[in-house]
Amino acid sequence: MDKSQLARAAVDKAAQEGHDIRQEDAEQLIDALFGTVGMAGVIAEALKRGETVVAGSFGRFHTDEGSAAFQPGKALTEYLRGSTP
Repeated sequence: MDKSQLARAAVDKAAQEGHDIRQEDAEQLIDALFGTVGMAGVIAEALKRGETVVAGSFGRFHTDEGSAAFQPGKALTEYLRGSTP
């Protein structure tokens, strides 16, 4: 799934919950969070400052010996294992 597909899926998911989000806005938010070739995103900036970024039950981003690392949260792990709907 590329950024455009991710944005479209997010827009569709939000619509199911009664929210109206434009695809362009979703793509800009993805860029702001994860960055682009020419701009670091807020997650990268926080990691560079030595912070851990917790994304709810999805998981957390942190640094491990100078590299970015991701630790999945309990809810994500259970979902991937088929333990939740």
